[in-house]
Amino acid sequence: MGVTCFNVLTKWCDLQLQKNFLKMSAGDFSAGELFNIYAMWEELNLTEHNLSQAELRLCPTHISHSTLLQIMCTLLVIIFVVGLTANALVMWVGLRSEGRRRHGVHLYILNLAVADLCVVTTLPVWVSSLAQGGHWPFGQAACKLTHLLFSVNLFASIFFVVCMSVDRYLFMVRLGRTSGRWETPGRCLVCAGVWIISVIASVPETYYLQSVKSLHGNVSLCRPVYPENDPMGWMAGIQLSFVVLGFAIPFPIITVSYTLLASTLVTSTSSSPHRQKDSSVSKKMLLTYIVVFLVCWAPYHAILLADAMAMLGVLLLSCAAENVLFVALHLTQTLSLLHCCVNPVVYGLAHRQCRHDLMKDFIFKYSTHTGRAHLMEGSQGTETDRTTMENQLEP
Repeated sequence: MGVTCFNVLTKWCDLQLQKNFLKMSAGDFSAGELFNIYAMWEELNLTEHNLSQAELRLCPTHISHSTLLQIMCTLLVIIFVVGLTANALVMWVGLRSEGRRRHGVHLYILNLAVADLCVVTTLPVWVSSLAQGGHWPFGQAACKLTHLLFSVNLFASIFFVVCMSVDRYLFMVRLGRTSGRWETPGRCLVCAGVWIISVIASVPETYYLQSVKSLHGNVSLCRPVYPENDPMGWMAGIQLSFVVLGFAIPFPIITVSYTLLASTLVTSTSSSPHRQKDSSVSKKMLLTYIVVFLVCWAPYHAILLADAMAMLGVLLLSCAAENVLFVALHLTQTLSLLHCCVNPVVYGLAHRQCRHDLMKDFIFKYSTHTGRAHLMEGSQGTETDRTTMENQLEP
């Protein structure tokens, strides 16, 4: 599913491929084991040309695949339900606010919700495949399209978080010195650029994806088939590109932008206790943004980097470490998708304006027990009324 390492674990052995010489003879295995090993070689796209550069090591595995798959399926179902509800809610509020006075990063939040919603809509397909032990019954076109939809929106989600961090800092720096007339068109161009870059970043792995027939079982697999001259090098290279684009570049930008923004808030805060309280709340939210990104993405990208290093032969792992890496890779990737549940909360529902619109549409508009029903009806309330309500909804 998505960006993943296609390690092969069977009940007989675990293959670890490194660039070296073949260090074992055929006499070390039974006929049945040799048959399955050669079948797995072919599935891994190893030919006589590149097989001589592979090191084969048998590692006993005590991992319960069925337990691992059950855990992943359960987590993905939970993420699907929560993520679908939260992002649909943020999108609904965002689209309903058309024509109302919007806050600065509204466009990024709306695009972020769209990206996360598209990610979670692909999860039932992956759950269906995992529940069948990795079997892909949907064909070649679905293999490519589902992965493309997943990967593009995963990158877009990360990039829109980066855009918000930079936009918020730039807004504070130029506050009161520009008319702001360029901001909406500029943000539209940035959003268009994010989607284009996300598509470009997703093309390489999607290009090599194929729905292939397994040689040891009547199942099909949706997996990349890389060029025969160096399949492991290609796989490691693509994984490293995901680490760079998904974490190594975004995280420093987010951290620096919000750190500078927090510093700006400190210097611009007056001696008013109310302003100091607002500044303290804002700094806590900025820290929350950084921590959420770090917690969601750092573990997965760290494991992905270690796996790529192992495939390139830079990091040598024992059998036990290889098994732990396999489990950690799949669990951290699954847990990283929690960002689809957290993003709509910290970037959407935690925002005062979003809560205001949400309460207006779901509560006040249909309230018959308070005088606010009349006040909040429609979208043309006065600025005084809006400001009063925003103050009431301040965290």
